[in-house]
This record gives sequence, C-alpha cells and structure tokens, in this order.
Amino acid sequence: MNDPTVFLVDDDVAVRDALSLLISVKGLRTAVFASAEGFLNTYSVSWRGCLLTDLQMPGMPGLQLQRHLVERGIELPVVVLTAHGDVATTRAALKNGALDFLEKPVDDEVLIEVLRNAIRVDEQRHRARTSRDQTLQRVAKLTPRELDVLRLLAEGLQHREIAARLAISPRTVEVYKARMMEKLQVRTLADVIRLGADMAREAAITTS
Repeated sequence: MNDPTVFLVDDDVAVRDALSLLISVKGLRTAVFASAEGFLNTYSVSWRGCLLTDLQMPGMPGLQLQRHLVERGIELPVVVLTAHGDVATTRAALKNGALDFLEKPVDDEVLIEVLRNAIRVDEQRHRARTSRDQTLQRVAKLTPRELDVLRLLAEGLQHREIAARLAISPRTVEVYKARMMEKLQVRTLADVIRLGADMAREAAITTS
C-alpha cells in the first residue's frame, strides 16, 4: 500500500462499508479494519496516506490507538470520526496528535476534504523525512575536520576565524570547505549555513 490510502478503523460493519464506498467513489484508496488491534498488527512502515478512526470500539479504543501510534513512531496523520465527541475527548485526541476531529454525522464533502488534506500532510512529511535522511547520509561521509568547518561556517565565522579556531591555515579551511560542499552536494554558502543550522537543531532535539 505505497499509494496514498485512507486506513479506516471502525468496529461497525455498516459504517465501514458506507465510508469505504464514499471514499472510493471520491477517488481515494481505502483499506478497512474492524479493530485497532487489526490495524496495528497489519501496519507496515511503507504505508502512505492517513488513518480515519472511530473512538468508541471494543478492545482498544481510538485514544489508546493514538497513543500506540506515538509509541511506535507511526507518523500517519490521524483523523478522528466519532458519534461520542465532547470537549475533553476532543482535547485528548488533538493532544495525542490527531490532525482533525469530526463528529458523526459528517457532511460527505467536509470529510473528503479533511482526508485529502491529511494525505497532503503525509506527503509533505514523507518528502521532508526523505530529504533529511538523504542529507544525514551525506553528512556521515564527512571527516571530523570537515564537520568542524561545517559547524563553524554555520555559526557565521569567517575563514580566518575558523583557521585560528582550528589551528590550521585559511587555505586549508578552503580545501576542507570545498571537499565538504562536494560531499554534501551543496553549491552556496547559504546552503551550508542552513544545513549546519538544521544539524544544530537536530542535535538539540536529540539531547533534550
């Protein structure tokens, strides 16, 4: 299921049938599950799209399903569709990362637009993750000294300042910079600075 798919989790077979028919008629792919456990046991990291789930279900309820998604690092956007909504439940669902919260009965066009938006969010996240992973793979090819030059350039230091900091010549800084930019496949100093800033943020998040 690498194509964008709406993964529908609802214990009511009539609801599943009606929603899956509507979603399919509107041109979206759908896969249905009678329980949260069934979805989690079948889930693959290659799946793209969004999750449309009920809250009140036998076994694992929708809010607990959301918590399991977070714990397992599953980043599919979640849309909650329920007949049992209240302020506390809505707040809990959104706090658990739900992209949207809809109450039954819902207007068909509203539901489809929310699902299309959730799929767009997933595509954006997927592209960002892919780009980040590719960048990290390129960064891993840098030598420790090239990494030093990258970080110091990102801090805004000039070549002579970097040379003094690392106890090397400005010419050597130029050599390291050229090699580093070639490995990272970047062309401008602005790209280097942005990449260095992104690395610093990633490091801060990892250590926080």
